[in-house]
Amino acid sequence: MKLSEGVEQAIHCITFLSGLSEQGVLSAAALAELHGVSASYLLKHLQALSGAGLLLTVPGPKGGYRLAKAPHEISLLDIVLAVEGPAPAFRCAEIRRRGPNPLPARYFTRPCQINAAMLKAEKAYRAELAKVTIADLAAEVAADDDGSIAARGCAFLERNERKTGNRAAS
Repeated sequence: MKLSEGVEQAIHCITFLSGLSEQGVLSAAALAELHGVSASYLLKHLQALSGAGLLLTVPGPKGGYRLAKAPHEISLLDIVLAVEGPAPAFRCAEIRRRGPNPLPARYFTRPCQINAAMLKAEKAYRAELAKVTIADLAAEVAADDDGSIAARGCAFLERNERKTGNRAAS
């Protein structure tokens, strides 16, 4: 299975946003700069995360993005579904019914065994993603950090974090 680059970008952005101050937001441009990615491509994914209720959008010239939920309430599965959509990665097209010699109808009373196996694997994959939260990832990064990662993040936030007067937005 291959996920889009947007999933990686979204996970990194949400993890970084989990370190904002109570009133802080970051612009899409700042997040794109931090990760060295296209701002227009990232913006599409930030909007999807906002639409899924994972990010709050603060409008205006001092606006930006912040988490809509606590880091322990956002799983990797939430992010993947927001960016990639809820459809399964494998979609059975029932190719057994095609070709010059398709299988007889009696073989289609049950789901295709290949489809069943793939859906079972996807269920396990999604269950594993659901177990990992942004808080878990942040704790793992902090445990491995010799201070360099934290210093990098603090310096970036010092330059780019915008303070808003309110926590709630659309």
